[in-house]
Amino acid sequence: MAASAPLNGIKILDLTKLAPGPHCTMILGDLGADIIRVEEPGEPTGRRAAQAGTGQVKAPRPSYAPTNAVARNKRSIALNLKSEPGRDIFLRLARDADVVVEEFRPGVAKRLGIDYEVLSGLNPKLIYCAVTGFGQTGPYRDLVGHDLNYIAQAGALGLIGRKGQLPAIPLNLLADYAGGGMHAAIGVLAALVARNQTGRGQYVDIAMLDGVMLLLAQALSTYFSNRKVPERGTQPGDGGAPFYNMYETSDGKIITIASMEPWFYANLCRALNCEQYIGGQYERDKWPEMFEHFARTFKTRTRDEWWDILTRADICVGRMLTLDELENDLQIRARNMIVEVETGSGETVKQVGVSVKLSETPGSIRSLAPTLGQHTDAILADLGYSPQDVARWRAGGAIR
Repeated sequence: MAASAPLNGIKILDLTKLAPGPHCTMILGDLGADIIRVEEPGEPTGRRAAQAGTGQVKAPRPSYAPTNAVARNKRSIALNLKSEPGRDIFLRLARDADVVVEEFRPGVAKRLGIDYEVLSGLNPKLIYCAVTGFGQTGPYRDLVGHDLNYIAQAGALGLIGRKGQLPAIPLNLLADYAGGGMHAAIGVLAALVARNQTGRGQYVDIAMLDGVMLLLAQALSTYFSNRKVPERGTQPGDGGAPFYNMYETSDGKIITIASMEPWFYANLCRALNCEQYIGGQYERDKWPEMFEHFARTFKTRTRDEWWDILTRADICVGRMLTLDELENDLQIRARNMIVEVETGSGETVKQVGVSVKLSETPGSIRSLAPTLGQHTDAILADLGYSPQDVARWRAGGAIR
């Protein structure tokens, strides 16, 4: 681990599986934290297995492929937390940990005997971050859900899409990654700073619902001031305006225009040979006519030809790149946002790079995704357990 990494020396126990939690710990791992990924050694048991039906459905498991970015910079220990040895090992790990991140349903950690009350009693400096859909309080706290459910409940889904159509589902970016994972990372970092001041850890309650609502802070502020619920696909920023929109080009690709400011809008009109519209940017009765002119004009050249023309004319423009085009984009390459990382066998895989660029203490990708339980023996040896203990627990299914 690089000595200059900003989170060098911070040990994090990662109990998470699906998108928000692993995304949070990936961010912290990129910044130098030692992430120990605590995983189930076998298939789920108990209520989850009963609901799925024996032998019918296997629960989704994390990917162990080297290309899985959210598992990088992590070590893996496989513990059955429902077994006495597995729980005891985890408690021993928690005594020296700085942070625990989990995304159990409320009450599960308490039933396992590894909740904040127990762990903070062993380690008062511990920061315990729980990531859930609706949070630890309120009438919805025990409801299950996924990204789509949370963005719907938070008011975001109803704002996304075209007029007269069902809302567009924006992958699982808003709740899982932005509202959940990133907010959890912010919460952990804030708690680490606070610990430097108080000497104490604390409980970090992250609800994806809350995070999505914070993303809507400006939209909600506007609503609270005028009490008008915007109609989807009719506003300047959601596809209702011709100057903030996307258009198909002659090669069937998409160019995006975002000329909100009047000076950028004027440049756009000049570039599209429609200077008669310069004075009427917000005259909505002219928007259909403008849409038609813009659409017809953009069909006369390819996407990349328009990119070259409009970037030289000081216009807010972007090409809609597909995933297979990203690694050849000059800006993405210049920012090292797609990098090659060497595997243990000497091969290389491509991954998304580190987004936070720190001049003095940069983050890094130090290792790729571990296999399930890859570091179990080494971690247990560091804790002082004997090979005989390890062999006995493995035979009994407490570890892997």
